[in-house]
Amino acid sequence: MSAAAADVVAPGRAPDGARVPLGAYRALAGTAFKSLLAYRLQFFLGLLGNLFLLLSLFYLWRTILREGQQPLGFTWPDMKAYLLIGFVSGTVVSTYTDWRMAQRIQDGSVAVDLTKPVDYQRARLAEALGFAAFELVACALVAVGALAVFGGVAVPPPGTLALFVVSILAVVPLKFTIVYMSGLLCFWTQSYMGVSWARLALQQLFSGAMVPLAFFPDWLRVIAEVLPFQAMAYTPAMLYLGRLEGAELWWRLGGQLGWTLLLWWAARAAWRAASRRLTVHGG
Repeated sequence: MSAAAADVVAPGRAPDGARVPLGAYRALAGTAFKSLLAYRLQFFLGLLGNLFLLLSLFYLWRTILREGQQPLGFTWPDMKAYLLIGFVSGTVVSTYTDWRMAQRIQDGSVAVDLTKPVDYQRARLAEALGFAAFELVACALVAVGALAVFGGVAVPPPGTLALFVVSILAVVPLKFTIVYMSGLLCFWTQSYMGVSWARLALQQLFSGAMVPLAFFPDWLRVIAEVLPFQAMAYTPAMLYLGRLEGAELWWRLGGQLGWTLLLWWAARAAWRAASRRLTVHGG
C-alpha cells in the first residue's frame, strides 16, 4: 500500500467524532502501571542509576557543608531535602514514556496506535500517569531509606507543605509535555539515544536538581530561569525549604501551570507536524 498520512483526530474525540470515554484512558494508565509491576526488576535496575547519582550528590554536598558551612544559607539538612526532591522530580515520568513512544514510532507500531479511538497525546499522558504512580511509590521507598541512613529533614508548616504537594504533583504533567515532544523527534531521527541523552543532560543542569540555581553564575542562572526545566526541581525544592514567599511563590507556581499549558499546545502542534511525516506501507 502506498503512503497514507494519519488523520489528526480532534482532542478527546474518536475518529467518528464520538467523545472518548474517560475509562479508556484509565485502562491505559492501569496497563502502564501493571507493565512496571510485571517488569519490576528492569525498573529497579534502571532506578539504580538515579540512586547512585543521588548517593554521590549526598556525599559531595555533605563534604562541602561539613563543619557548619552554609554557602548562600544552605545547611546540610536543607541540602538533603533539596536533593531528595530533585531525585523524585528526576525519576517520575523518566524514560518509560518517551522510549516506549520512540520504539513504537521506529518499528511502525504507532500506526496501530492511531487506529485506536483515543486522542494520541492524552493516551500517552494516561500511560505516563500509570508509570508515575509506580515511580512515586519507588521514590518514597528510596527517600525513606536515604533519610534513615543520612538523618531526617525538617518538615515545613502545613500550609507550605500543602503548596509543596501541589507543586510536586504539577511536575508530572509539565515533565510529560517535554518527554512527549522529545519522543516525537523520532519522526525525524534514525535513533532516539542521542535525543534522550541530550534531554536528560539539559534537564539535570537547568532544573537545578544537582546544584541549586542560586549557585549558578549570573549568565547561566538567567538562561535557566527562562527555561521550563527550573519548574521541575528548583521550584518545588525551594518551596519545601520555605525560600519562596509572597509574589515570587505565586509567580513560580503560576509558572508551572503556564509552562504546562504552553507546552501542551506546543506538543499538539508538534504532533500535527510529525503525523504528516507518517507513512504506512503494507496490505
